[in-house]
Amino acid sequence: MEPGEAFVYSFNLSRVYYGRRSNRAKRAVDLLRSLVARHAKVSPESVKILDDVNNYIWSRGIQRPPRRVKVLVRVIKDEEGNVKALVEIANKKLRPGKIELKEKSQ
Repeated sequence: MEPGEAFVYSFNLSRVYYGRRSNRAKRAVDLLRSLVARHAKVSPESVKILDDVNNYIWSRGIQRPPRRVKVLVRVIKDEEGNVKALVEIANKKLRPGKIELKEKSQ
């Protein structure tokens, strides 16, 4: 993905259900971070998971995170030239794939 592009992904997080149940939500966030890093071609440290995604994963508690999450991933370049991936909850009407973001007019 190039800076300025946006994609909608539907990630399967059910593999966190294998193993210990006492830290599934944290492992789901870590899994989401690694999946986004792989698809956006950035390092896992450059992935910024916004609060709405984190709250959605933790909404059912630490032992029962959702098995799927649909997210909007935007790749941006900051002032220092570093490429980052922003992850937010996607609208239910959006289909997975590349989308065109509209510029907000003032």
